[in-house]
Amino acid sequence: MRRWTFDLIMSMLGALLVIVLAAAGALALWGYTYTSDNVHSQLAAQEIYFPSKAEITPAQRPFLLQYAGQEVLTGAQAYAYAQKIASDIYGLPYHGVYARIATASIEHPKNQTLATDKTIAFEGVTLRGLLLEAYAFSTFGTVALWASIISFILAGVMLILSILSFIHLGRVSSAEEFPKSQSTTS
Repeated sequence: MRRWTFDLIMSMLGALLVIVLAAAGALALWGYTYTSDNVHSQLAAQEIYFPSKAEITPAQRPFLLQYAGQEVLTGAQAYAYAQKIASDIYGLPYHGVYARIATASIEHPKNQTLATDKTIAFEGVTLRGLLLEAYAFSTFGTVALWASIISFILAGVMLILSILSFIHLGRVSSAEEFPKSQSTTS
């Protein structure tokens, strides 16, 4: 194979890789934007607010204090509020485990307190699950952002290498063979 032909093939593959990496970066950036916008709009529609500083219990301070009084709009905030709900329902019978409360409520159908606790546990566990889902999608978005950044950096590096490869292509003799054949002399 001629050296010039080999260098041309490698240069073209490098240019193709630039396009693929740039497309991957653009798609990952779109994924980040989509998930961030979706999480924000879905949470904003719920109008959930953190309690004020005065309402935060000492047990909740580590995960709520930084968001006191704010609206829940991001994945990190959704996670913190889900922790608040977990600490709230932990005080219910059976530490807020819905299945256990529901079973006890069925066994004691006239116990109004258990019926109320069952409703509170169901709503709390459901809201907590939805908030954790928003947090998970937010995390996927963050991963997509980092994948986008890495793809764009790699595309830039490959672009520089491809340009250098095409410059080198102009300096290679079209008659030179690749790999150079070894002549054996005895």
